[in-house]
Amino acid sequence: MGESSAQAVTAASVGGWRRATGVAGLAIGVLATGAAAGVALERMTVGRGMRRKARLVLDAAGPYGALRGTPGRAYADDGTELYYEVDEVEAEGQDGRKRRLFGRRAPAPVTVVFSHGYCLNQDSWHFQRAALRGVVRTVHWDQRSHGRSARGAAQVERGEPVSIEQLGRDLKAVIDAAAPEGPLVLVGHSMGGMTVMALADRFPELIRERCVGAALVGTSSGGLGEVNFGLPVAGVNAVRRVLPGVLKALGQRAELVEKGRRATADLFAGVIKRYSFASRDVDPAVARFAERMIESTPIDVVAEYYPAFDGHDKAEALAHFAGLPMLVLAGVGDLVTPSEHSEAIAGLLPGAELVLVPDAGHLVMLEHPEQVTDRLADLLVRAGAVPAGATVGGYGSSAHPG
Repeated sequence: MGESSAQAVTAASVGGWRRATGVAGLAIGVLATGAAAGVALERMTVGRGMRRKARLVLDAAGPYGALRGTPGRAYADDGTELYYEVDEVEAEGQDGRKRRLFGRRAPAPVTVVFSHGYCLNQDSWHFQRAALRGVVRTVHWDQRSHGRSARGAAQVERGEPVSIEQLGRDLKAVIDAAAPEGPLVLVGHSMGGMTVMALADRFPELIRERCVGAALVGTSSGGLGEVNFGLPVAGVNAVRRVLPGVLKALGQRAELVEKGRRATADLFAGVIKRYSFASRDVDPAVARFAERMIESTPIDVVAEYYPAFDGHDKAEALAHFAGLPMLVLAGVGDLVTPSEHSEAIAGLLPGAELVLVPDAGHLVMLEHPEQVTDRLADLLVRAGAVPAGATVGGYGSSAHPG
């Protein structure tokens, strides 16, 4: 789930505490209506204990997010420690021995850098990571205050708001540490796509000199303030008026709020599913995997990120990718960053491949990993990152966790 997705999720969770937040809670509760109805029906037939046991079974049966690489740490310009992992590819000859080039240095390999969305972490690319292992060098990193990265130093120490521009500088720090030389393919989902755009805006020479291709998945170059999450405009407008203040207040009482989130876990799960996926038959273990990632994002992190998205506008930065192999992909049923935003991005990138996946929501790379992996593999061939005859691994289906 990306940036605006967690806006919806947080809004729904806050609806559970509407007595404490008064009119603000009532407005935010609009977002929870559809999910609450489904949860209420489930509670009539399935006990809380059974639902808890089901979640534990899904956690054990679907080891998504268990892939690990060589760990590393980069440091942002404000001192924040950023965690990343590298999946290397050994250069081998036909006899299976490592190839050595006598008298000259082997050229640096192409590195594919994956950036995740808001309230997620690097494991959101689980299927694509597994499929590309052994095929190409990849870097997966956790954005500040997400996953295994540290809380943003500027946010904790100086109370500065997070900005998309800061995320672009963070990505540059990761690249400097994990892939200081050689060609790059940049891949970003939702907020991660915005991070890629911010990198291009701040460091156009990096794109010009080293980037050989990019993929923007379920993201937006601006205009997020106009998204209605598939809900009545009046309700969404009411939420937008009160949500920044409510989130700030809740972020100051994080411990109490986290207890409330756990108490309303069923409602929370229903909202996550609605705003993450569009197909009815999504693998329950995949849905639970997404739920775990989003649940792990503390409410104060949700709060400090929220203001960054309304002001996001990186349409002009897309010009730095002109002429490069590009993939722009989105789910047709995405309620968070609607596919129209991807169509707008593709319109600014003549020659980009635009892929709209039917029956797919915001977490399209988890919901339909086969399609995303297939188009990403094609991009890597077009970018010269992998040979045309390369075989992509078998993690393309969500039905087989491996």
